[in-house]
Amino acid sequence: MKSQNKIWFSILFLAATFTGHSNSWAVQVQIQPGGYDLDAIMRVMTVITLLFIAFVIWLAVVYSEKNDNEGRLFKNPLSNLKKYLVSLQPIEKEAEILLDHDFDGIRELDSRIPPWYSFLFYGTIVWGIIYMMVFHVFGNGQVSSNEYNQEMQQAAFERQLLIKSGAFISEATVTQLTDPAALSEGKEIFQKDCVTCHGQNAQGVVGPNLTDDYWINGGGIKNIFRTITNGVPAKGMISWQTQLDPKKIQTVASYVMSLHGTNPPNAKPPQGEKWEEPKTDSANAQK
Repeated sequence: MKSQNKIWFSILFLAATFTGHSNSWAVQVQIQPGGYDLDAIMRVMTVITLLFIAFVIWLAVVYSEKNDNEGRLFKNPLSNLKKYLVSLQPIEKEAEILLDHDFDGIRELDSRIPPWYSFLFYGTIVWGIIYMMVFHVFGNGQVSSNEYNQEMQQAAFERQLLIKSGAFISEATVTQLTDPAALSEGKEIFQKDCVTCHGQNAQGVVGPNLTDDYWINGGGIKNIFRTITNGVPAKGMISWQTQLDPKKIQTVASYVMSLHGTNPPNAKPPQGEKWEEPKTDSANAQK
């Protein structure tokens, strides 16, 4: 195989290797809920290995007939690039750029600015124009105020999600639910977990009657929520906060309150003290 054909073969081989696995380079190794994405790691490692093998083959094919044992042919492009960026003049040509200025025997060379410095200087000008257009003319840049507003919108959205999930519901913030869906959910939980002690219609069995005006641990949505959450160990009622999230406890408490005044048959006699909703709570509820 001729040397020129070997070079073209090597180029085509590298191009085929790169294009055939280019999608794998876009794969990022991410931490999944279960750990690292091992498939992505294997794809990336396979591409790196193939490219390394292709590079070694390319070196072997290209330089096998060049007798370049010292690697000069390989280093020439890098050396030429370095000379261009630094723009150094050979010592034998310094006389051509020597100026007439003489300061205590020191002569000045008329050397041009290195290209890398010029690239950096003009690059900052171009970047400054782009920055001005994006941030101050079109106004589409992510300046601090825009970033703050976006983060606030994202925080508000996440807060709404947390509110819907019940994460913010507590004894201090709980409110009575009246929509049929919530009451239906509360009834389902009550029928599953509460009828043993309070009866099918909350008329009271081991536990007290929940439909009259009298409450042992206080009535109202906040007290009922607290009682369900913390339980009443002295009376044999367990704490439900480990089994029910705040949202579900709110639905159960709201369902219990919806049973007030239903007067179920075989109701237990009143226990505790008569409960009257505080006026402040009523006023807040109206607001």
